[in-house]
This record gives sequence, structure tokens and C-alpha cells, in this order.
Amino acid sequence: MVDMKIKDRELGTKKTEIMGILNVTPDSFFDGGKYNTLENAVKRAGEMIKEGAVIIDVGGESTRPGYVKITVEEEIQRVVPVIKAIKETYDILVSVDTYHAKTAEEAILAGADIINDVWGLKKDSNMAQVAAKYQVPVVIMHNRENAEYQNFMEDVLKDLQESIRIALEAGVKKENIILDPGVGFAKSYEQNLEVIREVHRLKELGYPVLLATSNKSVIGITLDEDKEHRLEGTIATTCVGVMAGCEFVRVHDVIENKRAIDMMEAILKGRKEEA
Repeated sequence: MVDMKIKDRELGTKKTEIMGILNVTPDSFFDGGKYNTLENAVKRAGEMIKEGAVIIDVGGESTRPGYVKITVEEEIQRVVPVIKAIKETYDILVSVDTYHAKTAEEAILAGADIINDVWGLKKDSNMAQVAAKYQVPVVIMHNRENAEYQNFMEDVLKDLQESIRIALEAGVKKENIILDPGVGFAKSYEQNLEVIREVHRLKELGYPVLLATSNKSVIGITLDEDKEHRLEGTIATTCVGVMAGCEFVRVHDVIENKRAIDMMEAILKGRKEEA
């Protein structure tokens, strides 16, 4: 595990922590429309905190296949009031799921503690500067415009190294970088399985790792199930993340994944003590 401190909180040092997903958008692939009112969003955040989430990840624009693009202004209008209300109500870390620098900055001013960028600082050239300006952690997710790879895992690592370089050159501190393998983004079904299986390779780069697979299509295809029946598949990937030493998992169903993590940690702890 890689030590990480966010707002004086030690995270990921002893066990895999949970980032709970809060989509405040009407067209999220999994829970679109459920939490796009302020009252419902804050209530859901409270539920996830009670269940064991240490970070609430607020997103205002869906990134599912075929999603409807919205303006940056609309995204800000969706996420800022929710972030502000959550921070006023709960003592919890909040991340903003966006690839727009302007949204990220407004979210930080509203109280957000972390930026979660699905484009790895490459879509908006100002994103790294915002992260550096406010000295907040940033989740750098693997993504690219095309899915043409020469050597898949080596190319993924090279892409992430490029994003890391962008971050460091902008002034983002090394201890503020988290890596995400980007399951479901610019990858085939087989490549999604491979990047989950090989997620431990990201640890070679020396940064904390967040695994975000919750209810994604790779699970649906594997199990031949719709989005309402992918919990067990998600838990399986969470267990892979724990085995690989991932510091974070990003999930919709917090309590179920928390139980799986606790069981995995107990098993692994016993194995270490017996060695």
C-alpha cells in the first residue's frame, strides 16, 4: 500500500478504502435520475458514509457510451450545490468527477477535496494547473482517443506515465497523484478483463491505485446480466483489487463491497501472519 494523506486523513495505508459514487445526472448508466435533486443527493451521500465510504465522488455528466454532452455551466450547476451541501452536512472527503478544469475549480471552491479526471489531465489543458493551484489530489484515469495498442499493458503504463508527467510539470505534488486503469474506457471487452487482471502492474509506477469497475459493461457481458444484476461481479473485481493492493475502489453499492473488503483483508492478514 502507498501512504496517502488527504486533509490530514491517512488513507489506503492499511486497507482498501471505498469511494462511493454519487451521480447527480438524469442519464447515468446505473442510477440515472435517482439522485439529481439536492435532497436525494445529500441523503444518498449520508447512506454511503454510514455504510463505510470514505470519499463521495460527485459527478454531473454521464460518461456512459452514447451519453449526452452538456455544457460546463450546466455541469457546474449540477455538482456545486450538491458538493456544498454535503460538506456542510457531513465530515467527509468529496471528489468531483469531471474532465473540465472550470468545473473542477468551482467544485474545489465549493469544498471538493479531490479531482477525478476520466481523461487523465489530457482533455482540458488547464486541469493540471487547477490541481496544482489548489494542491488537491487528482485521480488520473487511463483513457485515450483510440483503442489501437501495440502492447496493451505496456501502452497503458506509458499513457499513464505521460499523464503523470503533465501533472508533475504543472506543479502537482507526487503525493497528490492517484492512478486509475480506466476500465470501460478505450478498451475492448478482452482488454478490460486484462487491465483488471493486471491492475497490480500500475503499482510499478509508485502511486496509489483506484479500481473503478462498478456495474460496468465488462461485468454485464461476462455474466450476461443487465445493470441491476451485476453486484456479485463487481464484488469479484473488488476482491481482485484488494489482492493487488489497490488503495481505493470506486463503487455504487458500498456496504456489500465493504463486507467483501473486510473479509479479504482478514484472510490476507492471516496469510501474512502465518508466513
